[in-house]
Amino acid sequence: MSTVLAIDAGQTGIKVRTGGQDLVFPGIDTHEELLPQLAAVVRAALDQTGADASVVTAGVSGLTTREADAAALLARIDEPRVREVILAHDSTTSFLGALGDTRGAVVAAGTGVVTLAVGAEHVARVDGWGYLMGDAGSGYWIGREALDAVMREFDGRGPATALRAVAEERWPDLTQAYIDLQGDHERVRVVASFAEHVARLAATGDAVSQNITVRAGGELAHSVETALRRVRSDDAERFSVCAIGGVFRSPQLREAFASHIAASEFEVALVEPRGHGIDGAVALAGLGPRHPLSPAVWSAAA
Repeated sequence: MSTVLAIDAGQTGIKVRTGGQDLVFPGIDTHEELLPQLAAVVRAALDQTGADASVVTAGVSGLTTREADAAALLARIDEPRVREVILAHDSTTSFLGALGDTRGAVVAAGTGVVTLAVGAEHVARVDGWGYLMGDAGSGYWIGREALDAVMREFDGRGPATALRAVAEERWPDLTQAYIDLQGDHERVRVVASFAEHVARLAATGDAVSQNITVRAGGELAHSVETALRRVRSDDAERFSVCAIGGVFRSPQLREAFASHIAASEFEVALVEPRGHGIDGAVALAGLGPRHPLSPAVWSAAA
């Protein structure tokens, strides 16, 4: 029986499961080539666990068709024990981990965000276009809105917010903050880190943070509704919807999201996830060719 080394690779961290052990590595560096990073994680995990893994599966944040070269990753791993590699976008593994074979939509919102919906005949992905062109409602989006609000207050263009004090803890001279941030190799994570402060201050009554939080919940719900609209084949079709990822730890954001979903045109049930992205990565090894998500999977064998 093949032993699987499964990877759930995000920008915040890379989770690995193999041989009954779970490991965590630093997140994907979006400024560096992807496949060498994944290969290094595989070799490090094998060294640390001593697992005899013959199959490597990976759900990867922001995976593009150009990067989805399973044969190239297999060659880079260059480990005789590893005989097969299976790659998928993390929207696929998030869905498999959260809903399995159920029809519905999964929105996974951490530093970035992506939504995947599966219907009777169609599959639709919404957003996941990165911090420069998309990721609406994500941790980065929330953090960017927070910093925008801070500088609006600083200029006199916007209302006062407790977020300013948070920003000034990091950049005592706010006139230099943008220079420091633009030159920071970790700027995406730095910006996304402000999402936690937005959630905290929203809970304590900061009106600006509450406004950002409510708008983020609306953006995430809009992505889910759009995805379901694209896969719906029957107006009476009922879907399960699952919301996962760090931004949903905010009660205010989750409430805003749920309120938008409840008011939508769809027959939906908000459900808790069956598992996590790493569980979906494990499931890739058993994904049959007739599964609706199989066309979104790339594989190579030695």
